[in-house]
Amino acid sequence: MALSDAEVQKQIKHMMAFIDQEANEKAEEIDAKAEEEFNIEKGRLVQQQRVKIMEFYERKEKQVELQKKIQSSNLLNQARLTVLKCREDHIKTLLEEANQRLGQVTQNQAKYIEVLQGLILQGLYKLLEPVVVIRCRAQDVNFIKQVYGKAVETYKKQTKKDVKVTIDTEHLSPDISGGIELLAQGGKIKVVNTLESRLDLISHQMLPEIRDVLYGPNPNRKFMD
Repeated sequence: MALSDAEVQKQIKHMMAFIDQEANEKAEEIDAKAEEEFNIEKGRLVQQQRVKIMEFYERKEKQVELQKKIQSSNLLNQARLTVLKCREDHIKTLLEEANQRLGQVTQNQAKYIEVLQGLILQGLYKLLEPVVVIRCRAQDVNFIKQVYGKAVETYKKQTKKDVKVTIDTEHLSPDISGGIELLAQGGKIKVVNTLESRLDLISHQMLPEIRDVLYGPNPNRKFMD
């Protein structure tokens, strides 16, 4: 039985409504899936950027911390160097003051004569030469004449060696505080035993002890001479 035009139109409308509904549902499904994929991609990008930002600031924080440590270390080293320089300057001042006071040694003639005798004897022991010339300041010649014989006698007794000692006609500079020089083999060998040289030698030998007395023991020092 043939359908009437009205029935045909009705079925067509029904089919169109079904197709339209299917299309809307499919479109909604596509939109939903696209939204989901968009949100997933957006979340991934956001997380990726968040990680990058965190890593960037973490690196910055480490750089800042490193710079702080470097600055702190530099400041500490500068402070230590400043303290060390002040200490060394203080010790230098003390040694210079001691050097200036060397002239006081000669003011006590009896004591100074004993010092000269000890310096002569020490020089003879160092040289161990058969012929020795003593050079001194012009004002000390008479003192040397008084004591060099005793020094020679002690030297011979202790070493069982003979030695001939004379006083040089050339004198040491009057600018030095005192003491002597001993020469052997025509001046090729010389022992400097001036008061300044003795102070310089003693100050170098006793420098660690001087530092300990002034500033206390160094906790970083492993070996004690």
